[in-house]
Amino acid sequence: MIGRLRGKIIQKQPPQLLIDVQGVGYEVDAPMSTFYQLPNIGEDVILHTHLVVREDAQLLYGFASESERSLFRNLIKINGVGAKLALTILSGMNAEEFVHCVHDNDTAALVRLPGIGKKTAERLIIELRDKLKDALPESSTAIPAGSRGSAPASSPSGDAVSALVALGYKPQEASRMVRSVGADGLGTEDIIRLSLQGTVKQ
Repeated sequence: MIGRLRGKIIQKQPPQLLIDVQGVGYEVDAPMSTFYQLPNIGEDVILHTHLVVREDAQLLYGFASESERSLFRNLIKINGVGAKLALTILSGMNAEEFVHCVHDNDTAALVRLPGIGKKTAERLIIELRDKLKDALPESSTAIPAGSRGSAPASSPSGDAVSALVALGYKPQEASRMVRSVGADGLGTEDIIRLSLQGTVKQ
């Protein structure tokens, strides 16, 4: 099991990272809550990781904090919630916000996330209420302090749409979300953050 990575960021294309660890490149999928805290490309990063082994693939997921990884692991144990949906949940809200949703029985906030219907939201709250009773996510200390990395040089808006589609949104919906932000002058990660915030607050 790969539980932790420390290496240099080679590429950032949400939701995927490429991390160079002593000459070996690890492809890591990470939620946007982690992406927002990443240092620049070329700088070192430490991620808590979870390895998913399937018949056709080995998938590595990375998180800024132990609490994010712990929540991810709790989510994927729930019937009907796979790794992709768990990543989508942690992209739409951070671990602390999710804990508050569970404690407050806030199904309305959860169903605004792609792939989550009312029954799934209710199941998340019922099955995780006791497990998250004392959960207070710690500050994300896994990633060094510093400015977030710059957006890819291609097209921040286009990259943001691609990232939202990868997180489960339909292409038309992702495009609408990005347009509603008014993305002029913003980097990819800022566009994604504002797009997701706008959806959750509706």
